[in-house]
Amino acid sequence: MRKIIILGVFLLASPLIVSAQTEEGKDTVATASDSVKTTFQFLDGAPVTIDFNNEEEEEEEKNEKKKKKVKRNFYYDKKTRKKFTVSGYGNNVTRELFNYLKKEYVEPDPYVRDFYWYDFKRKTIRSTKNADPKFAAILHGPYKKLKDDEVIESGMYWNGLKHGRWMRYDNNGILMDKQVYFKGWPIDSKITYYDEERTQVKEAIPIVYGEKEGTYLYFHKNGQVAVQGEYRFDQKVGLWVEYYDQRRRRKKTIQYGRDPFDKSFQPYINQEWNDEGKLVYDREQWERKFASN
Repeated sequence: MRKIIILGVFLLASPLIVSAQTEEGKDTVATASDSVKTTFQFLDGAPVTIDFNNEEEEEEEKNEKKKKKVKRNFYYDKKTRKKFTVSGYGNNVTRELFNYLKKEYVEPDPYVRDFYWYDFKRKTIRSTKNADPKFAAILHGPYKKLKDDEVIESGMYWNGLKHGRWMRYDNNGILMDKQVYFKGWPIDSKITYYDEERTQVKEAIPIVYGEKEGTYLYFHKNGQVAVQGEYRFDQKVGLWVEYYDQRRRRKKTIQYGRDPFDKSFQPYINQEWNDEGKLVYDREQWERKFASN
């Protein structure tokens, strides 16, 4: 239909030679019913072929548009449902608008610290890894947090992990923070590899604003985790674990302080195992034995 409208403009604006060749070689005036395709020749000699009987073509275009039409509540090729939570009262009401996977539970990535899901039992969003599939709805798709109808945080989730650009604002709509993630990892994270083709990850250091923040990982050459721990504000915190290169068999655990700003805490070895999996050192047992003597 669009081509016919353009043609009408040319008919009004400039002289146009319209012809259609018959089998006898004589020129006849073309009409919309003469042929499925009719050739027009402009005065500059450029031929233009237009399909008048384009009902089938239009129908194909409509069908193609329907195929390309974005499905409602589909994100990253997965069906989701919308939901919201409300907390607070009076002039201090906070709402969270989010989507979660419909009839699908996804196991948390063991290498990413923060895993987000909606707890139907507590009616709140949580970020722990001990989600109960019976009550857990994995966040997937757009997320918005509003306070007094002002957006204070927005972003996207992918299988319970932050993905893409995340923005945080103050109560006046002023941008306070912007982070970019890739499937839970801060985009500034430093990843090193064993090979030039970058297929064997050697070390993954989570970086946020130039500081180590999040889950740290070091791998053996066979792909098994060698060291796993957590950084907060550029400091090691919590329990760090070293593994042998066989099925995540533990080698050593080291305890760091929970507070990254507590400089008085002295890290210590908590437990050790030999390569056969036998416990060869346990701090608590050693302390009890030492105290009894």
